[in-house]
Amino acid sequence: MARGLQALFVLSLTLLVAACTVPNQGGSTQEEVQRAAYTHNGPAKLTLYTMLSNRNGAGAHTSLMINGSQRVAFDPAGSFRHPDIVSRNDTVYGMTPYLVDQYTRFHARETYHVVIQEITVSPEVAERALQLAVNHPAVSQSYCAKSTAALIAQLPGFEDAPQ
Repeated sequence: MARGLQALFVLSLTLLVAACTVPNQGGSTQEEVQRAAYTHNGPAKLTLYTMLSNRNGAGAHTSLMINGSQRVAFDPAGSFRHPDIVSRNDTVYGMTPYLVDQYTRFHARETYHVVIQEITVSPEVAERALQLAVNHPAVSQSYCAKSTAALIAQLPGFEDAPQ
C-alpha cells in the first residue's frame, strides 16, 4: 500500500472539526442485523466520508464505510435516517449501492458537500475494521472525527494515523 496515499487518507481526519450533533438512534435487533447483511463484490476497501460546510469549509461530520465480509458504514453520532436503515449503535448494516447513494445524498445538500476518499486494503485489514466498527459502543455527540480516527489508528498500516 502506498505510504503517501495512506498519509493523505489519514491526514484528512486531522482537518476536521468534530461537529457531529445527532447521536445514531439505531437499535435494530440481532435478527434484523443478520438479515440486512450485504456483501459487496468489490475489493476490500475503506471509504472515508467527510461532510464539509459550503460556507466556511469546516468539518461537520465524518464516517467510514467498510467493505469487508459485509459492507457497513461506521457512522458515529450520525444522523442518517432512511426507512430501510438497519443500525446498531453507530454501525449501519446492509449498505447496498442504493443505500450508499441515499447516504451520500442525505449528507450533500445546499449547505454541505461530501468529500469521499477510498483506499483499497487487504481483506484482513477490512475485516479488522469491520469488527472494530461492529463492536464499538455508540459515540457521544461531537466525537465522530475522533472516534473514526481512533478506529482507523487500530488498523495494521494505519497505526500512525493522527488522533
